[in-house]
Amino acid sequence: MADTEQAEESTPPPATEAVRDARAERRAARLAKQINAFARSHGGSAEGQLAHIGRGSVRIALVGANGEWGTLVAPSHESAQRAVELSGLTVHEDFSGEFAAKVRTGPYEWSRMAGIQLGGPSNP
Repeated sequence: MADTEQAEESTPPPATEAVRDARAERRAARLAKQINAFARSHGGSAEGQLAHIGRGSVRIALVGANGEWGTLVAPSHESAQRAVELSGLTVHEDFSGEFAAKVRTGPYEWSRMAGIQLGGPSNP
């Protein structure tokens, strides 16, 4: 019976709502810091768009002032939304029109999109 008591004592208590909220806030703050770093290194500002990518995850697509682009993944829509608020990122509803026209693609992207048709690397 002593073994059973010892095993029960070693299991951690479930996370409280306050602990979950604090973790979510830290996660959002880390994402906001990454968004701001991206903006600083790509022309001083950036714009973005949020897109659900499955299992609750959200992609934050970023486009810098210089046309360079990148993505971050947030574990939830709430986390992504909070990160965007903390960073002050301008968010677009969709990735089209004027916003999409700001993206600058290079030779690598064109060869990946075209694949073997233009002598680029084939898609796996």
